Amino acid sequence: MRKSIILGLSAVILTFSSITGATEMKTAPLNTVFGQGEKNPYGEFFTGQTYLQRLSANDEIWNSSIANVTFEPGARTNWHKHSGGQILLVLDGEGRYQEKGKEVQVLHKGDVVRIPLNVEHWHGAAPNVWFTHISIETNLPNNQTTWLNPVTDSEYK
Repeated sequence: MRKSIILGLSAVILTFSSITGATEMKTAPLNTVFGQGEKNPYGEFFTGQTYLQRLSANDEIWNSSIANVTFEPGARTNWHKHSGGQILLVLDGEGRYQEKGKEVQVLHKGDVVRIPLNVEHWHGAAPNVWFTHISIETNLPNNQTTWLNPVTDSEYK
């Protein structure tokens, strides 16, 4: 009887959590040596949930910033550009990358994307698959990110 009550309460709590959106941070089902990190503090420039694990902050010796970014299925950046360019190293999952005016590219584990200076682009996860990549901000300290409009659902698909 006691076991039935506990199981019943557990089911109610899980149902309530899914209805209200009250969830803990989800762990990505990805194979990567780097941690998923915390919810991305730059979330206002993304559609969907992403996570950020800073690996190497910019400093005056290395002049680069390196981070692991994990995207839940369907999550993506806004359109944006980097005055100093960017390099993406795909660790796992399936992603998408698009430069303004070009076709969307499908990304897989091991892909490298070299994004030229000041090229408008976006990147993120496939609709039903988690995605993680290393982001390398190049040519710092002068590399500035300019965030633009969200990627529309029609642009994404």
